[in-house]
Amino acid sequence: MKISVLKRIIIYCKPYNRFFVLAMISAMIQISLTLYGPILIGQAVDAMIAYHNVDYISIIKTLCFLSATIVGAMIFQWIMTYCIHKLTYCTTQDVRVAVYRKINHMPLKYLDSHAHGDLISRIVNDTDQVADGILQGFTQFFTGIVTIVGTIMFMLSVSPFITLLVVFITPLSLFVAAFLAKLSHKMFVKQQLIQGQLSGYIEELIGNQKVVKVFCYEKRAFQKFEILNEELRICGQKAQFYSALANPSTRFVNGIVYAAVAVIGSVCAITGSPVSLTIGGITSFLTYANQYTKPFNEVTGVITQIQTAFASAQRLFHVLDQQAEPLDAPDAITMTGCKGQVSIEHLYFSYRPEMRLIEDFNLQVNPGDRIAIVGPTGSGKSTLINLLMRFYDASEGRISIDGIPITQITRNSLRNQFGMVLQDTWLHHGTIRDNIAYGKSGAKDEEIVTAAKSAFAHDFIMQQPNGYDTVISENGGNLSQGQKQLLCIARVMLVCPPMLILDEATSSIDTRTELKVQAAFQNLMKGRTSFIVAHRLSTIQNATTILVMENGKVIEQGNHEVLLARNGFYAKLYQSQFANM
Repeated sequence: MKISVLKRIIIYCKPYNRFFVLAMISAMIQISLTLYGPILIGQAVDAMIAYHNVDYISIIKTLCFLSATIVGAMIFQWIMTYCIHKLTYCTTQDVRVAVYRKINHMPLKYLDSHAHGDLISRIVNDTDQVADGILQGFTQFFTGIVTIVGTIMFMLSVSPFITLLVVFITPLSLFVAAFLAKLSHKMFVKQQLIQGQLSGYIEELIGNQKVVKVFCYEKRAFQKFEILNEELRICGQKAQFYSALANPSTRFVNGIVYAAVAVIGSVCAITGSPVSLTIGGITSFLTYANQYTKPFNEVTGVITQIQTAFASAQRLFHVLDQQAEPLDAPDAITMTGCKGQVSIEHLYFSYRPEMRLIEDFNLQVNPGDRIAIVGPTGSGKSTLINLLMRFYDASEGRISIDGIPITQITRNSLRNQFGMVLQDTWLHHGTIRDNIAYGKSGAKDEEIVTAAKSAFAHDFIMQQPNGYDTVISENGGNLSQGQKQLLCIARVMLVCPPMLILDEATSSIDTRTELKVQAAFQNLMKGRTSFIVAHRLSTIQNATTILVMENGKVIEQGNHEVLLARNGFYAKLYQSQFANM
């Protein structure tokens, strides 16, 4: 699994190979200059250990060379750091864009069945973890490998015998680190999973605090939060514990290497056996022993970030591997306008195969008709709207607009034929002007004001501190529910589409304003095919056709007067709402 994840990360890094190559070259030069330093230090030591015979000229020259190597190493280290940061953040930016784009092209079925907070956590937090992993991985792994290879070469030039001793003992730290990495990886995967669940739960609570408080659910919500938080603590603690063992364990092995070099090097310098070694050579070798073991310490020290990065990358690639919304047909047409003739023939649909919803649904809608859809909750009213907009595709049957099956029309151009006002209002953080013009790029101020007046929103907008330039908070938190609904209506009126879908569009508006908005809708719907989903039957009495749905089937069909005369389901529903009248 790790190898496949690593390969996919490398694929995203490919466009920035130039930074990778430059970073490698800079790293090799920087490490070579750094490794040359101990030899110069050893030469300086050998030039001053003779009794009353210190070679000051040689020492000064050596120190000058040493200063030059330090400055050069610093410059190339800065270049390497810049390049690797550029590589890291450009790569993670591409990954984040890919995930966000994939979510935009996913079917609603996936988004409806996954916690939005978890998806947000993947886009924001998991990509940051991948960035940390790439940064630490390259900085520590690559520079570590170059350091190890370079150190071995320099050590061989000083004493092949002691070099073999160091190389023989050091791999013990690798076995220790690998063993501990296996233990910690599972914990890091579980940690990221629970973190996503916790983010989703918190996002639900924060977004619905009114409901939480109304039902006095604070205590129970906190108890569930504590359970998830405790699970996260346990997983995080175990993951950190296992990964934290790696660094001290490898440092212990490296301490043994350092002690062995010091003892054996001293014996060689004193006795000249089995190899001859100067005091300066011992000094150089002890420095190399530290530099040789340092990469092992650094790698084990960043195992936490690397393991977390792999776990986060798996979560990101899981999203990218999901099946996207089917592409438009190769011969799909771009609809630029329509008359509004809608034909539904033998339509079948279910969210789950074992639970049938819409069966053998048929409907013929002429241009300009106003189709009202009523029925109990779960009868299929909103599902029919989802099928018209191709948020979901029918299992069987066909929906056509102006005689063209909607599967042969590009999704974007199909949805441009509809203006949709939902019961659940949505406004983004920005000015009132921007929210009204959301569906029409480059809309003029006069058009925006006209749309607001048509929706009876102009008066309350002008009462805001800055009128149309008033900034509203996320989802319109500083407006009433009715005011938010009016802005959503104005947004559709500005676009002025060929067909309309009104899904409980006036449910949050007071009765007096509703009458005015209904009058505005009457003008807007003239000559336009309209689908109106409603529970309040007072809003649909002027509909051309009223469909009464139950269990995905049309059980009654006709206009208001005809359905009342039948004294069926619709008549009983109407009488239940207007019994007092």
